[in-house]
Amino acid sequence: MGKLDGRVAIVTGAAQGIGAAYAKRLAAEGAKILVADMRDTAKTVDEIKRAGGEALGQHTDVSDAQSVKAAVAQAVKAFGKLDILVNNAGLFADERRGSLLDLTNDEWDKVYAVNVRGPFLMCKAAVPEMRKQKYGKIVNITSSTLHMGIPNFLHYVSSKGALDAFTRALAREVGEDGIRVNSIAPGLTMSEVLERQRERIQWNIEFNMRQRALKREQVPEDLVGTCLYLCAPDSDFVTGQTIVCDGGVHMH
Repeated sequence: MGKLDGRVAIVTGAAQGIGAAYAKRLAAEGAKILVADMRDTAKTVDEIKRAGGEALGQHTDVSDAQSVKAAVAQAVKAFGKLDILVNNAGLFADERRGSLLDLTNDEWDKVYAVNVRGPFLMCKAAVPEMRKQKYGKIVNITSSTLHMGIPNFLHYVSSKGALDAFTRALAREVGEDGIRVNSIAPGLTMSEVLERQRERIQWNIEFNMRQRALKREQVPEDLVGTCLYLCAPDSDFVTGQTIVCDGGVHMH
């Protein structure tokens, strides 16, 4: 028996990297997964199926309301309901860094469209389905950078701060419906995307290593246990919380 037997989950940004790790772990615990991404989802879906799980892929632009509605509708059509939403899709590694005066309005809007409006639209589409069974789990992925005040990355850091606040406010709004809303704040995690940029960001990797109580690089597998906890019945009395998972950079 898996912790998520009978549950249905959507994981956004799950074609690769951390999102794929979340999707595969939830599937291993019995959840039926809709892999939502603008990239090709075939690899993640195939890996879940080969491991004995159930999954399907859906091309999804989380910044587009119609695309989001289609993803939720597809999950419900294929699996009968929706219990879990993991808002993992986000812009980070490929975004240009610059000071307040250097960042353009378009760069700011682009990040907010995915990192803030995306979860808003996903939740707006998912909550009515969760209300039908008076139960649901929403997990937003923020960032430990919002606790650090990282300069020259205002668009990204502030977008994750906004999502953290969104988590708390939504938790109160939907609590009476039996829907729990929490977030995970990862540290710098060496996903396959960041691995391809290792040489360029080596200074950042080393900086994070020096700050951590646990002196090693963070990998996607370090986050999946926390995600599973927030999606499983173990956390049914936990809502409105942010769990920092960064190897001990931040302690509170």
